[in-house]
Amino acid sequence: MKVALTGNPNSGKTTLFNAITGRVERVGNWPGVTIEKKEGVVKQRLHQEKNEIIVVDLPGAYSMSPFTSEESITSDFVKNEKPDVIINIVDAANLRRSLFFTTQLLELGIPVVVALNKSDLLKKKGIVLNVELLAKRLGCPVVKTIATGGSNSGLKELMAAVVGAKGRQQTAPFNGAGMQLTDQEAERAVDKKRFAFVDKIVDEVEEKKISSNGQTKQDAVDKILAHPWLGLPIFALVMWTVFSISQTHLGPFLADVFVGWIDSFYVWAEGLLAAGVSPVLRAILLDGIIGGVGAVVGFLPLIMVLFFLLALLEDCGYMTRVAVVMDRFFKRIGLSGKSIIPMIIGTGCAIPGVMAARTIKNERQRRTTVMLTPFMPCGAKLPVIALFSGVFFNHAAWVGTLMYFVGIAIIVIGALIVVRITGEKNVRSVFILELPDYKFPSIKRAAVSMFAKAKAFIIKAGTIILLCNAVVQIMQTFNWQFQVVAEGAEHTSILAGIASPFALLLIPLGFGTWQLAAAAITGFIAKENVVGTLAVVYSITNFIDVEEFALVGGATTVAEVMGLTSAAALAYLMFNLFTPPCFAAIGAMNAEMENKKWLASALLFQLSTGYVMAFITYQSGTFLTTGAPGTGFLPGLIVVAAIIGTMAYLVRKGNQKAAKKLVLTV
Repeated sequence: MKVALTGNPNSGKTTLFNAITGRVERVGNWPGVTIEKKEGVVKQRLHQEKNEIIVVDLPGAYSMSPFTSEESITSDFVKNEKPDVIINIVDAANLRRSLFFTTQLLELGIPVVVALNKSDLLKKKGIVLNVELLAKRLGCPVVKTIATGGSNSGLKELMAAVVGAKGRQQTAPFNGAGMQLTDQEAERAVDKKRFAFVDKIVDEVEEKKISSNGQTKQDAVDKILAHPWLGLPIFALVMWTVFSISQTHLGPFLADVFVGWIDSFYVWAEGLLAAGVSPVLRAILLDGIIGGVGAVVGFLPLIMVLFFLLALLEDCGYMTRVAVVMDRFFKRIGLSGKSIIPMIIGTGCAIPGVMAARTIKNERQRRTTVMLTPFMPCGAKLPVIALFSGVFFNHAAWVGTLMYFVGIAIIVIGALIVVRITGEKNVRSVFILELPDYKFPSIKRAAVSMFAKAKAFIIKAGTIILLCNAVVQIMQTFNWQFQVVAEGAEHTSILAGIASPFALLLIPLGFGTWQLAAAAITGFIAKENVVGTLAVVYSITNFIDVEEFALVGGATTVAEVMGLTSAAALAYLMFNLFTPPCFAAIGAMNAEMENKKWLASALLFQLSTGYVMAFITYQSGTFLTTGAPGTGFLPGLIVVAAIIGTMAYLVRKGNQKAAKKLVLTV
């Protein structure tokens, strides 16, 4: 039995999908979170059917006449796949808005069951619904549900209604599909009648005991948090607090405990491999695999705390206000208001963030959003941020906060450059976003989200990062004649031979050593590899407790081993964060852009941006601290001048192109 799960965005559709299937799909307070259909099997305890019930979670839609790509997915699936039953998720507190879509679903002839979700909010909002009368007017079962759980969640009753609806002949109370639609004007007339029909039903079944007139407490809070100008510094303060907790206080405390377990495992494995094992194999297993992967996994507690706090912010409704604050700025730089959503999603992972850009209708805005979304620091970049924040800046919270706002600044500048290069005028776009009510965030949902991301991080560490670190260790162990490299002659290794030419290009950025170049190169496979590779090439297994960690050879801290100044460390961090993302994200960019020229331009822009940002950071930081420019200033200046000159030339050509279009238009 196949069931389609449909509903408006922000109706709790994916939350209900997770509740009845046990899946952990991303949930958000904005449209575009679900961008493709997802399948899951309903838990057996929720129904008595012998056969499995497969539920398909479809993207949020407002109408069966698709306006966006995600609405097309929903419309095409329901019309072509012919599910046995449709579960239509309706926000019980916003009935008038939701039932327009419901009446369209009822016209398809497929059995429909309406789930009145968020029914726990009815009493709070002073709304009384006559559920029996609503079911009678719609001609289908209506069940109250609370997707977030609880003893009265209504999930069993919902699935019982779904099983009972299978095979039932569905009638339509309003048959707009049977009307003659000769043109857009006729279609608008039908929609007007449909809205009138919905209004009539709502007036019959809904009674409001609390007046919605006047300013509410929610409105008063929004006047501050979503203020056009105050909203941005408040967001900065919130992010600083989040990084302070995750990277300075609670995160490192938990990480110290976790790293102690990793160190114990390392010592146990070292004893196990002490006798009768080839030194080369021993080095690969201990330093390459256990040491390299362990260095990355050691940052897991910091990442988990950060994701937990971000999940709380999203669940309480604050992140939606951030989208509103940023909307006015994004429209001024040639992006769509919808561009905010991919970038916020991209803070978790760039891949779904890039995919979420498909909700943007304008082609240039969509491609520009795809190009710029990876500049937001994602979960894979957090170990790199945590490493350099801890080693060089004593776990300062401002480092992570700065990276987020530098990413936003790059997005703003990048969008302005792209608009001028393409020579297109800003396209006016409407960004309609429902602000959810403020609520106390769910600790359970935040924990589930945190553990899901932790699981994905561990799987990645046990596959891609493990393999990459093993290869790095092998390449560092052997020279080009496949002989074991002698101690102190690591510069003759295969790894050094490959990385050294790239290291020359990085001298003006303050980190022109083959070890740091090798780590940056492996970062293009997966950004976590930067930490893993550094652990392998420097034989460091503990990046967390840098104060107590000592190395052989007279160096007392990890910072001294790397040989980086604070300015060079910050430059290296920016280079790794703002150059092209991992290969998987590049693949997603290719799929969403659907244009090789745009993809190549995006990668060149990202690489140039990372280089320029690192150069400016290192050279200016060095000048401020020493009174003189850093190493390789002149060659680096020539490269940066060439990059900026090329950008200026392309912008000038774009302006000329725009001027020609204007003349032709006139």
